[in-house]
Amino acid sequence: MTASLSDALDHLPADVQALLAHHRFDRARFSRLAERVRAGAAASNRVGGTVAPPAPGDVTDLPPPGSDERQRLEQLGLDALSRGECALVVLAGGMATRMGGVVKALVDAVPGHSFLDLRLAEVAHLEQLTGRAPPFWLMTSDSTDGPIRAALGQRLDGERIATFTQGLSLRLAPDGSLFLGADGRPSLHSPGHGDLPDALRDSGLLARFVERGGKLVTMANIDNLGGTLDPVLVGWHLDHGRPVSCEVVDKLPSDRGGIPVRWNDRPVVLEEFRLPEGFDPTCVPVFNTNTFHFTARALLDLKMEWTFFVAQKKVDDAPVVQFERLIGEVTSHLDTRFVRLPRDGAESRFLPVKDNDELERQRPAIELCARARGMLR
Repeated sequence: MTASLSDALDHLPADVQALLAHHRFDRARFSRLAERVRAGAAASNRVGGTVAPPAPGDVTDLPPPGSDERQRLEQLGLDALSRGECALVVLAGGMATRMGGVVKALVDAVPGHSFLDLRLAEVAHLEQLTGRAPPFWLMTSDSTDGPIRAALGQRLDGERIATFTQGLSLRLAPDGSLFLGADGRPSLHSPGHGDLPDALRDSGLLARFVERGGKLVTMANIDNLGGTLDPVLVGWHLDHGRPVSCEVVDKLPSDRGGIPVRWNDRPVVLEEFRLPEGFDPTCVPVFNTNTFHFTARALLDLKMEWTFFVAQKKVDDAPVVQFERLIGEVTSHLDTRFVRLPRDGAESRFLPVKDNDELERQRPAIELCARARGMLR
């Protein structure tokens, strides 16, 4: 770490220091990352080794509806839910900048019902279905935790319904020095949904869940109301016995993000920006929805060296560098199975909403799925 960056960190405003400490800022790690910027390490986002399309059998389909095998998996899932062995965690740390800088969880997904409302209704429906409400946890950020906690009010009991915050870090200037905004203050950011395993473990929620006999944690984005805690998928995950299940859907030409590949002959999720030069992502016909099912004990015991990716952004019209980690990297450390699921109709598992125009387009599909799954009546 250069003397200038060290000095800047030593003299951060007191309120910034307090925020960073509260959100588990790792100064030593940040300083090592800053060295990467000064060394011109943007290209290091790409993986080395061999990357190939998925092998036959890496991506599978569920048994068809109405089949004996489908019913068997559904019953496995219902039994696990009725025993309190499943938890739902949603990623709710994002401020929807493309929707006017609002807390996305509190935006109306359909008129009169926010994304948060419908997630709460999902949990209530599962309680009616199985006699037991699964724990419902939200990973928030410094920007969203207060408003979401206020919206939850007395329903927030810190265990069955709880929030926990992801980390907080600092942005750098392109030369690796500490970036200061137009107001002369350091610029803070959350480092991405890869914070989930550490943040959930640090909260104590996961350890207590496992101690009570918890077996599975389903994770989805707050805005993807297709990614629900589904008995069939719970049963499928418990039945195959591997630590991670990753949902994928058929890919459209406009889709950008993570895809299943074989990296050094291991089935993993890789974001397109991590693919080696010359690998054509269009050769993989499916796309990661960022809905995962984790064996709870494996998630609790996970110890891995995370890759923090270089992300180029702009703040106050000035270029900045920030470092992010992505939950899909867990697949590089825990054995994973991929399941291809519908992205259309009442069974859709992928209904993302990134801006107001997309929300308007998706609302009929969101309402269709929400009614089919007992979240709307």
